[in-house]
Formats: sequence, C-alpha cells, structure tokens
Amino acid sequence: MEVYVRAGEKTMTGLMTELDDISRESTGYFVVHPLDDVPEEKVDTEHLGPMRMTRTVKICLFALRAYLLLMCGLLGVRVVELAGAIHG
Repeated sequence: MEVYVRAGEKTMTGLMTELDDISRESTGYFVVHPLDDVPEEKVDTEHLGPMRMTRTVKICLFALRAYLLLMCGLLGVRVVELAGAIHG
C-alpha cells in the first residue's frame, strides 16, 4: 500500500517518532487530536447477550416512551390545528 504525503505533512510513523522524542524531552503532557491519533482496536460485542434491566429502569423507559408518544400526539394535534382542520 502506497501512502502519498503532501510537502510539509508528516506520516503517522513520523508523528509517532516525533511523539517519542517529545515524551523523552519533557515531563509535561502532549495533547493529540483524536483524528491524528493511532486508531484503537474496537471491542467485539457479538458474543454478548441482551442486557438485564432492573424494574426501575423498565419503569423509567416506559415513562419515557409514554412521554414521547404524548408529545408526538400534541405536535400532531397542533399541526392539524394550524392546517385549519380543527378549530381551537
């Protein structure tokens, strides 16, 4: 695989070498932007089963679902009212 680098830019290995040099020279922190960092290995979640939920979590999720349905219903009524189909 060939990597093309514009003039003045550094390759990933060049950045890592530069980071190693800086870490040896200073005792402070060196901040690396996530887009410039080396990609990390992702966690494999294929073998995991469904999460267990406590009774409190189930009640909270049910309340959230009811709230969202109520708000969507109110939005629908308001849209129909603004359209002139319902006189309020």
